[in-house]
Amino acid sequence: MTHARGQLAFTDDVSRDLELLEYGLDPSLDTPLLPNAAVYTALQNVVRLATELCGAPHGVVNIISAGHQHQVGAWGVEAGVCSRDDSMCAKVFLSREKTVVPDASQDPRFADNPFVTGDIGNVRFYASIPLETASGFVPGTLCIFSDEPKELGAEQVRILEVLAKQVVELLELQHRSSQLDRAYAELKDTNAKLKDSNAKLEDSNAKLKDSNAKLAAFAGRVSHDLRIPLTTILGYAELVESDPDIKAGSAVAKYLEHIGFSGRRMLGMLEDVLSYSRVGGGIQPTQVSLKDTALNVARDLGIEDAGIIEAQDQTLRADRGQFRMLIQNLVSNAINYRSPERDLRVRITGVSNYQGVTVSVADNGKGIDPDDRTKVLEPLVRLLRQGDGPGMGLGLSTCHKIAEAHGGELMLSETPGGGTTVTVTFPAGL
Repeated sequence: MTHARGQLAFTDDVSRDLELLEYGLDPSLDTPLLPNAAVYTALQNVVRLATELCGAPHGVVNIISAGHQHQVGAWGVEAGVCSRDDSMCAKVFLSREKTVVPDASQDPRFADNPFVTGDIGNVRFYASIPLETASGFVPGTLCIFSDEPKELGAEQVRILEVLAKQVVELLELQHRSSQLDRAYAELKDTNAKLKDSNAKLEDSNAKLKDSNAKLAAFAGRVSHDLRIPLTTILGYAELVESDPDIKAGSAVAKYLEHIGFSGRRMLGMLEDVLSYSRVGGGIQPTQVSLKDTALNVARDLGIEDAGIIEAQDQTLRADRGQFRMLIQNLVSNAINYRSPERDLRVRITGVSNYQGVTVSVADNGKGIDPDDRTKVLEPLVRLLRQGDGPGMGLGLSTCHKIAEAHGGELMLSETPGGGTTVTVTFPAGL
């Protein structure tokens, strides 16, 4: 039981010192706790008023920490610090009741106190009012005293209680001032970190831009170096195919057909890789029409049925070339992964709000399983399902890269009734 009480006392002491820190009063200092200058001056004036109205020569505002009594305002004596064990106020302030003693040497609570016995002082008359905040915390007391015995009238006690409330208001002012100081310091620290983070981000963006430029240049060189011999092979293969000595259906004709198919497939892959390396990086936003872009894409892909693509009339700011590539890739995917069970339909819509424009391309095709939606955004990844059209697995990853270059996001979801809906956000301010 003794241990439990000791532990509780320790916890209370820690809580008290932490609470005082909240008020901007550091109890670890072996000097008087000094509030800010304006509060300190006001406390001095309140203590002076208390002593004059009560006819006592000395007065103090005591703040009591875990180990000490600190005088943060004093009149008639020099402010100082003493041990909490020696403090007269420490014996009674937690009762939250006023204490008025005409002669402390005759009171059993104070008779052996060093402030009474002459070891520190010769206090006789003693009166203290606990300082209680709205939250119930009692940081200390407003105290007046004299070396001579003295009586206080009821009106004087009431005045002391009123002045004690004024001291609490001043301490709360100190509290709010301390909170503002901490908030300002935290804001400065946050701004410094944000500035550092922005500098690092700018550096990373510069490196990324340089890396993208090098990647595009490398991809261009590789594409050029590979395309020349590849087109030469395809050219010779076509010449041989047209040779009258090559009979249709013969083994040689089949070999030539395979060579042509593989060569054209590799040439298409080179073009896709080159396009992928060029997207992102520096964009040139301008006003683009969602409907006009969709109509141009439909014409480029040879879609003659006007009922296949339904496009909403919406304008947004985006890089014209990259936006067209995004819509074309998404419509091409809808064609390549159409469902054999229903006629292809693609609905392209745009919604505008204060955050920007959200573009959605919804098809009624085969759809993408939720477990595969993250994977298909990676370059050169295909699901390889039966009946799927040709492709290199760069379409969605290219669209994802375009969305990121515009500061937006690309998300995949299921179209109601079956299919895939690709949603791309284009933030305001581009």
